[in-house]
Amino acid sequence: MSLSRFLIKRSLQGLFVIWGVITVVFGLRFISPGDPANVLLPPDVDPEVRAQVIAELGLNEPLYVQYWEFVSGIPFGDLGLSLVTRTPVSARVVAKLPATLELAVAATVVAVVIAIPLGVLSATRRHEPADYGATVFSLVGISTPNFWLGVMLILVLAVQLNLFPTSQRPIGLDGIALLLVGGDPGAAIRGFGTWLWHITLPAVTLGTYFTALITRLTRSGMLDQLGQTYVRASRAKGLPETLVRYKHALRNTLIPVITVIGLQLGTLIGGAVITEAVFAWPGLGTLIINSINARDWPVLQGSLIVVAVGFVLVNILVDALYAYVNPQVAYD
Repeated sequence: MSLSRFLIKRSLQGLFVIWGVITVVFGLRFISPGDPANVLLPPDVDPEVRAQVIAELGLNEPLYVQYWEFVSGIPFGDLGLSLVTRTPVSARVVAKLPATLELAVAATVVAVVIAIPLGVLSATRRHEPADYGATVFSLVGISTPNFWLGVMLILVLAVQLNLFPTSQRPIGLDGIALLLVGGDPGAAIRGFGTWLWHITLPAVTLGTYFTALITRLTRSGMLDQLGQTYVRASRAKGLPETLVRYKHALRNTLIPVITVIGLQLGTLIGGAVITEAVFAWPGLGTLIINSINARDWPVLQGSLIVVAVGFVLVNILVDALYAYVNPQVAYD
């Protein structure tokens, strides 16, 4: 199967997944407690005014009519209007999405940069202190809740040592790009340094579990590959040990690692809610929490749909990267 046919097939499958998510998210509104009209109106409002507001919001329409009106606008980017602010949901979600993507990508970079070398070191020095240290690090990283870790990092590194800020996102990558376009590299470098300074603690908090997971997966894969026949044959031919480890064994190990990285990147996009709340990071997680508290269902639905679309796209990209890492993997 060619790459184009594979992408078409996976895209069609992804559309069905997204449609399922849209349907489930739409149905959750009707089984969840709370009435959106109660958020907009005081308890002692006149019943006629209440009925008029419900009619204006379309909440009195049959379920199938509401579902069709909701679904039909999604392909055109119309996610409805916020019940609280009466502004387009798509605009609010798009405004918050870059911050979440920055945090997810930064956490992934932290995890990959630390985990893969640590996993290789642990596998090549099995039953040595380096291996035991990597194993302990993995167990601690997987066992540590990210909300507790975030609070501890703030207390120690931000409050006690004053090395990092406690919260906020002063400038995003989009702002740095504007500085570069404006022709002021010095300001762009300072802006990037400020952004890096603020994102370090949230990225470490969000990426710690991911780092531990990739470390254990890399170690397991490397141990399996180092025991294969082709590795012994490569050594028998006199190839340098570094070449055997990193070009041959590590490359084959990266296939499951790429899978987990792709899946976890999609998970990080939607799972950064607690981390964003701890560090007041203005992303989709903060928007989801605020919309839940305000019973703003259109904003919540739009945010979850965008997360689902991002998860599907990341999975398709990961599958397409298989053949690049290992040409023996076919697109079927």
